[in-house]
Amino acid sequence: MPDHHDRLDPAQGETAADLSSGDGKTSANGKAQPAPSVPHPRHDGSAPGPLVLIGGATDPQGDALGCFLHLAGARQGGKIVGITTASANPLHSAQEWTEVFAQAGADNVEIPVIDRRDRAQDRAIAALLRSADGILLGGGDQVQLVSTLGGSRVGRALREAHAAGVVVCGTSAGAAALTETILAGGEPDEYGQMHEMYIGPGFGMLGFRAVIDTHFAQRRRLQRLFMVVAQNPELMGLGIDEDTALVVQGHLGKVVGRGSVTFVDGRGVRFDNAEECMRGEAPLTLSYLRVGIIGARYSFNLQERELENLVRARAHEEETPVVRGERAEEFAARSVAGG
Repeated sequence: MPDHHDRLDPAQGETAADLSSGDGKTSANGKAQPAPSVPHPRHDGSAPGPLVLIGGATDPQGDALGCFLHLAGARQGGKIVGITTASANPLHSAQEWTEVFAQAGADNVEIPVIDRRDRAQDRAIAALLRSADGILLGGGDQVQLVSTLGGSRVGRALREAHAAGVVVCGTSAGAAALTETILAGGEPDEYGQMHEMYIGPGFGMLGFRAVIDTHFAQRRRLQRLFMVVAQNPELMGLGIDEDTALVVQGHLGKVVGRGSVTFVDGRGVRFDNAEECMRGEAPLTLSYLRVGIIGARYSFNLQERELENLVRARAHEEETPVVRGERAEEFAARSVAGG
């Protein structure tokens, strides 16, 4: 979604649905009404909900967003709750997302505007998240998103909803924030050197030691992902193209949409000069980094860091039959013995 820099100051708890239609579920003082604190019938709480990780530039009619809407039942009346905190203008972004969802066929949408840390403590907004069928985290600045929501009532409600089975979709910064470790800054210059890269904690809803980069092919971010994995070789980098989703359920992630997902596994790295590169002393040098590309319809085993079809093939491998030759005297002896 486009990002804007002219910050507005809406009433606490105001939603984009209220702004566009005037019939949002708010009280007279502008706060969202608490939803009933009972488990949603669509979520039995037996497993965490799916994660739909989109690389940004989402097409309202595209397969990436469509997958999220399908999992949330949004075109059949399922409730979508949006969070636009990462944006430089959360109110304007909320209005835009409401329009995007309408174009995509989803109209049961509420987006409380959380543009300050104190609003992330709003009990009514936390209850709203727990009542959702699907939660969307929009784009912007992942560090701003995590620092505003982390440890707050809304941040805890987000985690609890996902743990109870609610599907959570993040696009651009919203996707990047869902891992245990987040990446920001550090765009390479014309000589391939990077400066001021930020690596810090995220929401931790996607494990597997993953770190996500978005707008991946479009902004040529392969070297940035190489750098973060070189600095932290245990990490697995996932670079997601625009209008493309990695849909994670359990330990499997399926690629949906127009582009691809690139994975970078640093566990086999034998040499790197990441620290020199970060100090601006030399371009990045890196050896034995494992890299792959996953196209639409293919599934990736996040636990094994490998295409799922290869993992399954290994599990069902049978010993290849081998026909071995005999020495002439052995053959002659066997022939005589056999009559």
